[in-house]
Amino acid sequence: MFQLDLKSRKTIYEQIVDNIKELIITGILKSEDKLPSVRELSKTLTVNPNTIQKSYKELEHQGYIYTVSGLGTFVSPPREIIYDKKNINEIKSRIRNDIKELLYLGLSLDIIKDIVNELFEERSDWK
Repeated sequence: MFQLDLKSRKTIYEQIVDNIKELIITGILKSEDKLPSVRELSKTLTVNPNTIQKSYKELEHQGYIYTVSGLGTFVSPPREIIYDKKNINEIKSRIRNDIKELLYLGLSLDIIKDIVNELFEERSDWK
């Protein structure tokens, strides 16, 4: 499924959340796909089951997954994802920092806008 970076500054819990979100966002995990059970993923990643459970709870809170008692945990359809203002502000901050870095590297605002427009034109590949 994915590997964890034990040297990362991010906690194992954060890495699991981020990796599963990336798999969902990129379409590797599709709507209604079943996720591994807490025990299965715990064994695969050699991580404490409580860490997996905490990650699943956070993903469920954010609306990326849902659990059906007795059946398992599944990927939520995109329309059911709850937009968290805190997450949106964090993403905006990352984008802002990336734009500052591009400016620092000597790119003009017009070139940066062209890059962003180019990325938007690719968006048909995003879903």
